[in-house]
Amino acid sequence: MTSRTIIITGASDGIGAAAARRLRGQGENVVIVGRNPRRTNAIADELGAPRHLADFTELAQVRRLAAELREAYPRIDVLANNAGQNFRRERTGDGFEKTLQVNHLAPFLLTTLLLDTLLASKATLVQTSSEASRIFGRLDLDDLGNERRWTADKAYGDAKLANILFTRELHRRYHDQGLNAVSFHPGNVATSMGSDTSSPTRFLWQTWLGRRFLAAPEVGGRTLAHYIDGTPGQTWQSGAYYVVDRVPKKTNPQIEDAVLAQELWERSASLVA
Repeated sequence: MTSRTIIITGASDGIGAAAARRLRGQGENVVIVGRNPRRTNAIADELGAPRHLADFTELAQVRRLAAELREAYPRIDVLANNAGQNFRRERTGDGFEKTLQVNHLAPFLLTTLLLDTLLASKATLVQTSSEASRIFGRLDLDDLGNERRWTADKAYGDAKLANILFTRELHRRYHDQGLNAVSFHPGNVATSMGSDTSSPTRFLWQTWLGRRFLAAPEVGGRTLAHYIDGTPGQTWQSGAYYVVDRVPKKTNPQIEDAVLAQELWERSASLVA
């Protein structure tokens, strides 16, 4: 059996690293993408895997990363957009609210820059989202950066809602050309989330008491690997959003708004052009 080329962003620690270990153990060609050189090199060396560095707070680095990936991997079987974080209120050098850029605009840009390769490979796109999309998310296309009413939780919830809408629109546009796309919530997992945020939820991720209520990264990594390993149409349905491994009974109503999904795509493309 020929191993697949699987690119995982945010793979230097947390659920990305856990999924990479699991998939590499199955003989897959896993490509590690991370921001921190020390941690990225450590996991890549451990697994004997190729690695690429990119800081999603700089879109120029995302463009460089896409060029590197296109050159190095003429076939990409899976792109797992897993990198993400909840930040304090800050504007990037590109002029965007930081949480929006890292969680949505950067993976949107990376995916669209790799689109020709993904389509030629009949690839799968796996997007790590969050139930914060349901609890806190309410997208306003005229205020994506939440200039009018920013909170850390709303910024993160909006960005993760954008992940789901982007994945659904990717399915609508390209599924008939062989591309499959799925988004999911990995559960509440003990990762580095909350290390640079003003959100009250940082208590969960950044205190020993809070982390007692969170699952180990290996649990979230197993969930990410479930979607990477799964067969579209059987294990999961392309275009759908899942909570861990089940279609949620309740979602943010905006997830079902096809017009919003199309307009978000067009607005995002314009912003990163």
